[in-house]
Amino acid sequence: MLLFIVLDGPDATGTTTHAELLAARLTKEGHSVLLTSEPTDGPIGKQIRQALRAGTMDPMELQLLFTKDRAWHVEHVIEPALKAGKIVVCDRYWHSTIIYAGAQGLDSTELKKLNNAFIQPSLVFFTLPPIEVSLKRMAKRTEKEIFEKEEMQRKIHDGYANLAKEQNGIRVIDTSGDKGATAETIYRIAAETL
Repeated sequence: MLLFIVLDGPDATGTTTHAELLAARLTKEGHSVLLTSEPTDGPIGKQIRQALRAGTMDPMELQLLFTKDRAWHVEHVIEPALKAGKIVVCDRYWHSTIIYAGAQGLDSTELKKLNNAFIQPSLVFFTLPPIEVSLKRMAKRTEKEIFEKEEMQRKIHDGYANLAKEQNGIRVIDTSGDKGATAETIYRIAAETL
């Protein structure tokens, strides 16, 4: 069985931490695992990182760049790893594009069509602590990106909560508690899927 696991969520909710912990645990249990993330380290991913820091790119242009980066990611990283029999654990995927576009007031119809064409994950976790927890964590950051403003974060948080209700099978994980216990919950769900 091909297993493609995505951890997605608003900023400062632990997607990266829990993707790393899950990949490490699956590896320890004897699985062959590829840990990857979006934006990628590929040519388009680098452009995205610059745009996020600068904050000057047109919002739709930015989300289309994310989608192009995803196409590169699927073709060059995700599908080859799955074909090689690896479990792929990905920190962020198409859910981010749809939710961040919505939070910016963009019509995401076209983006949804473009992103539906990609390989779909077998298992999706949304890391979703109470919004106040995310905002408190974000306040500690020295470098901020264009989306890290409170009003925007509230829209993004609502976007994830709503998408989790709309789409069957998304596992919502409150990451405000003990990191080890949360990681154990995520691993247990992934192990059941395996």
